[in-house]
Amino acid sequence: MSPPVFVATTEQLASGSPVVVDGAEGRHAATVRRLRPGEEVVLTDGAGLAVGGVVTQVGRDELSVAVRHRQVVPPPEPRLVVVQALPKGDRGERAVEVMTEIGVDEVVPWAAERSVAVWRGERGGKALRRWRTTAREAAKQSRRWWHPVVADLADTPEVAERLRSASLAVVLHESATAPLSDLPVPAAGEVVLVVGPEGGVSEAELAALTAVGARPAHLGPTVLRTSTAGVVAAGIVLSRSRRWASGTASFGGSVGSTPTDSPR
Repeated sequence: MSPPVFVATTEQLASGSPVVVDGAEGRHAATVRRLRPGEEVVLTDGAGLAVGGVVTQVGRDELSVAVRHRQVVPPPEPRLVVVQALPKGDRGERAVEVMTEIGVDEVVPWAAERSVAVWRGERGGKALRRWRTTAREAAKQSRRWWHPVVADLADTPEVAERLRSASLAVVLHESATAPLSDLPVPAAGEVVLVVGPEGGVSEAELAALTAVGARPAHLGPTVLRTSTAGVVAAGIVLSRSRRWASGTASFGGSVGSTPTDSPR
């Protein structure tokens, strides 16, 4: 069984050995997971740095980890961004969870014209925090050393501006003639996929997004829910890129191996 993964700051991981994990992560490791001295763990800052080690001491809300191995992982390419129109209920969180698991690098919540859900005031702030918490926990579960970003809520002009600089920009649309699986995926840069709401992307939105270079594409003969479409589209793009050429993300061998510290 793989060692559990916990999040620490870059400063904590660069502080030498042992690394003290405290706060919410330390409390979870000590009181929920009930880790004990001698158990192996992996710590990551979510920005490419991973540290493997052995628990040496456990307190009420913290634990100390003796570092055995460090690994610096370059950011994956191409970078994959999904602009996700706001779904209703908790479907947005479910979409963020699965998109994180399969490798999406950024999720941009989009206040589309036909979105049923509306994020305003404190309610919107709570919803955004839930998306970010979901992404963080899913990244730990799926052993990602680069955690996805959940951006602030964007409107259509902001989405259009984001698409302008993308290496490949795609708007998923049921009336498109080209399937997403036929579009060439660049080896580097940023791929941005726009997923509309349950009511679909409006004509005005489609015009605004294609005006900056986005290409309409469909996912096949059936119409998917907005919370499903982004996951399927991301899977298609990732399967056609070099990012899925290797197997499951691993942590450079056993944490008990000879230290091979890499510069940060």
